[in-house]
Amino acid sequence: MRARDKASSTGWDDESEGHAGDEAAFKALSREEAEALKAKHPSLSPWRVVAAEAAIGGVLVGLWWVFAGAVQGRSALYGALAVVMPAALMAWGMTRRRTVNIGAAVLSFAVWELIKILLTGVILVAVVRQVADLSWLAMLLTMIGCLKGNWLALFTQGRFKKA
Repeated sequence: MRARDKASSTGWDDESEGHAGDEAAFKALSREEAEALKAKHPSLSPWRVVAAEAAIGGVLVGLWWVFAGAVQGRSALYGALAVVMPAALMAWGMTRRRTVNIGAAVLSFAVWELIKILLTGVILVAVVRQVADLSWLAMLLTMIGCLKGNWLALFTQGRFKKA
């Protein structure tokens, strides 16, 4: 089978009628168009995500403490700390200096994500070993709530439009 026949049978033939010389598929933006697009869709700061995770953690810790008691409140606090502290460290690492090279940015993200995961594991192991009356339910539910903080950050930034 010829390469052109094979490409058209897989649907990847870029020289077919619909794509040949089609400049509308890609359009370079002017500076004004790019700035308008950036203003319409601002980037989400990692610090805003950390703040949302901390806010959710604080609310959940307070709810556990008030409605279930001090043991569950402390366990919820450990869960919130196990999420927020590594996330804050990663946010600091990712924002302390800007990189122009996309490869370096991806590698930096991967390294900081690995550090975040390892630090979360270290915190959880330390809590399990040091806290005798740990409430697993309070800790894990608070961790899950904090991890969903990115949704709160997106919502407060106006990423979700009302229908």
